[in-house]
Amino acid sequence: MKLGEQRVNVQEVSSTMAEGGDDKRRIFWDFVTPGVQGITSSLTRPNVEAHNFKLKPALIFMVKQSQFGGTPLEDPSLHLSVFVEVCNTLKLNGVTIDVIQLWLFPFSLKDKARA
Repeated sequence: MKLGEQRVNVQEVSSTMAEGGDDKRRIFWDFVTPGVQGITSSLTRPNVEAHNFKLKPALIFMVKQSQFGGTPLEDPSLHLSVFVEVCNTLKLNGVTIDVIQLWLFPFSLKDKARA
């Protein structure tokens, strides 16, 4: 056995899939790299007791006008500053600004930042 072949054999792992019983070769990297399936956000939006709470499409559109994509050319601090400024324009009885921000924030992200 050559040295190069040995390295490949060490990295390859044969695993039996629990669902179908298929024997599938996977490299070690597949097991140590986190996947996105089954991952949920650690942030939960609080329930709102106010009966009239509804995010208006115009407000969502306003938030989407300055979406953050996570590229090196974008400034996350500026994005948050603009986001907070937009959220502060909305006042609803029985709804705190924190609730409004938690409900709107996902609409302010796109591309890499959203993923």
